[in-house]
Amino acid sequence: MPQSPHNRAAEYHNLAAHAHQAAATAHGKGDHLTAHELSEQAHEHSTQAHRLSKEASTEEKK
Repeated sequence: MPQSPHNRAAEYHNLAAHAHQAAATAHGKGDHLTAHELSEQAHEHSTQAHRLSKEASTEEKK
């Protein structure tokens, strides 16, 4: 059974939060390159979560 857009959005929000935390940890250890890469990954997950949240909202209005 496919996941609902709400569940997929929540999953991406969680992935983004994890990537942000990992980036902060890497930055704290002085690994700025890894921190930057993880920040970019977090941004991508946040963007995907936003898109799916909008999609779920649109589906609810139908």
